[in-house]
Amino acid sequence: MSGALNGLGVLITRPEHQAGPLCQRIEQHGGVTIRCPTLVIREPRNWAPALALFDRLAEYDLAIFTSANAVDRAMPPIRERGGFPPRLEIAAIGQATARALAHHGIDRCLQPKAGFTSEALLALPRFQQVTGQNIVIVRGEGGRELLAETLTERGARIARAEVYRRERPTLDTAALLERWARGEIGAVAVTSAESLLNLFDMLGIDGQDYLCKTPLIVVSARIQQTAADLGCSRFQLARDASDDAILAALLGLTATSPSSVR
Repeated sequence: MSGALNGLGVLITRPEHQAGPLCQRIEQHGGVTIRCPTLVIREPRNWAPALALFDRLAEYDLAIFTSANAVDRAMPPIRERGGFPPRLEIAAIGQATARALAHHGIDRCLQPKAGFTSEALLALPRFQQVTGQNIVIVRGEGGRELLAETLTERGARIARAEVYRRERPTLDTAALLERWARGEIGAVAVTSAESLLNLFDMLGIDGQDYLCKTPLIVVSARIQQTAADLGCSRFQLARDASDDAILAALLGLTATSPSSVR
């Protein structure tokens, strides 16, 4: 099993501080990882609105965390204010977010059993009757509005605590394109539509052609559709965004297309 990836070169697009465990898993199974972070996580432009909301958490019925980054950025100021009020329910958009909460000692949270999307969270019974409830969404700047819009339509009062922002890093693509030309990149792992769009823009015309011909490991139908819109046509859909799921998708890729592996 340790060599099941047969030397497959995998481009990892996660932010640098989140890439290590996945790279280690891939390398343990005989893959070669190429780190290419397509998002950088920064401080929010203004902490004041989020901190003001954290001062009033006792007024809220539910707090929804949309990512592990949201958890890691929000928990220090929340702890400084005494932690979560006892009656506040906590929800996580998926398993990675729930694991981040558990890392901070929060093991009581609502989460979808399958999927890690806003749609999956909104389908839970808890979110069907929210009329008159105060809900705070802890997220990055400019996040998807589906959660807020849907819960507002269902009668909730929504506040947004934006605790980080995402930036597209600069990338010297010359060395990366050389590796692609030599056939050293056999798959690309993408865990968000924003990461994929950033990578597409960062690569330029020559790199975009390589990307569109390379199998993509995607973690949702939404990302797959974004990739298709960009002209990509080779996909392996992981069951979720966890390291195990991405590894399983890579193993499935090598099992079905061994000729694509150098």
